[in-house]
Amino acid sequence: MIQSITSEDISKHQTTKPESQPRWYAAYTASRHEKTVAEHLRQRDVECFLPLYETIRQWNNGRHRVQMPLFPGYLFLRIEMRDRMRVLQVPGLVQLVTFQGAPAALPDREIETLRNALATGVLAHPHRYLNVGSKVEICRGPLQGMRGVLLRQQGQFRVVISVEMIMRSVVVEVEATDVVAMGRKNSLVLAPLSEAPQAAVASA
Repeated sequence: MIQSITSEDISKHQTTKPESQPRWYAAYTASRHEKTVAEHLRQRDVECFLPLYETIRQWNNGRHRVQMPLFPGYLFLRIEMRDRMRVLQVPGLVQLVTFQGAPAALPDREIETLRNALATGVLAHPHRYLNVGSKVEICRGPLQGMRGVLLRQQGQFRVVISVEMIMRSVVVEVEATDVVAMGRKNSLVLAPLSEAPQAAVASA
């Protein structure tokens, strides 16, 4: 939401804005209460972001297309610290995610980039937490500027974007020409698919 948001990123971000300004925080919710908590927050005029993805679930009455949280057990809200106690009273909201004992503000740009990308129809799915592998940056499209770990699955390229603070990851599909190796922004990280053996990728 985000590139791989690290503790160092969060620490730097916390020192760049005064406490009186609204900032993004990750909130931990009770199991399967993400949508309920988001609705309660909206009713209280609290800006929140619950990333969702679409999937098919098999129930007793057949198969249904449903929207599920990309980061199970978490959502993001934008508040001033003076409103902290008010949001902690929301039913189903357990706590704000902390770093070194204090609520951890997340970088605005990464949250807004992910929110805008999902709004434009970018497909994303949950992925096991991952913070190793070939580091890449997405260089074009709705997710431009986001960073993650490159994978190749079934002949397609994907980038795993992780939020270290909550130890959750999502995976998005990308074109080979849409990513560059970290530190090599003037050159593509991948060869054309016909030259795939030369590509610097991490196998899933």
